[in-house]
Amino acid sequence: MLAARDISVNFNGRDVLRGVSLDLRESEIVALVGPNGAGKTTLIRTLNGTVVPTAGQVTLNERSLKSLPRRDVARSIAVVAQENETKFPVKVSEFVLSGRFVYRRGFGWETDKDVSAAKRALADCDLREFADRLMNELSGGERQRVVLARALASGAEILLLDEPTANLDLAHQAMMFRLVRERCEGGRASAVVITHDLNLTAEFADRVMLLKNGKVFALGAPTEVLTAENVASVFGVNVLLDQNPASGKVRVTAIFN
Repeated sequence: MLAARDISVNFNGRDVLRGVSLDLRESEIVALVGPNGAGKTTLIRTLNGTVVPTAGQVTLNERSLKSLPRRDVARSIAVVAQENETKFPVKVSEFVLSGRFVYRRGFGWETDKDVSAAKRALADCDLREFADRLMNELSGGERQRVVLARALASGAEILLLDEPTANLDLAHQAMMFRLVRERCEGGRASAVVITHDLNLTAEFADRVMLLKNGKVFALGAPTEVLTAENVASVFGVNVLLDQNPASGKVRVTAIFN
């Protein structure tokens, strides 16, 4: 799978990541949490090969990521970026179908399998009625769902999601995490997800990486990482922890005095 070994990234003399390591396991969801500027998005971009680490190495199935052709990387890793403004007048259905481009040969047309994968992803993301809409006519939340659908349609075994619930209402936030959870539980994918919602993290993540100032502050199960002491140290906020009566997972409530 995907692994980062002692990754450091330096931009203009400033350390954005320092000695970060992560082994993404099969079928798991790892949540990246931490304050703004902690290095979460830089880590996602490094895991995808968009950012080359100053030190350390990222490997995909035990091969150095930088040694692999970008097409091979794209077949294995799908990214849902934080900013998804699309100014081109492309239809939603076409945009989602473009997630299958890595399987095409030369200038070949999409196959029935490609079309089926795109239609299934549109249905899963509650987007069938948007299929003929133009991307530049959608709201931010609608575009976010379309970008997730494109990632799901790709069939990639690794999903890297940078704040995928940004601009989404509560129902679609739950839908997005449920879709990722189902994809991972089916053994078809693993995911790294950046989120600021600690309660969604507790509900859906198998492990949590808590970042502070570009370093790993804590890594482990949600109950191990989402402690009152850790949250106060990293976010500077006092919290009350209890158990969600519906799921039994840890629940985090900020205390404002």
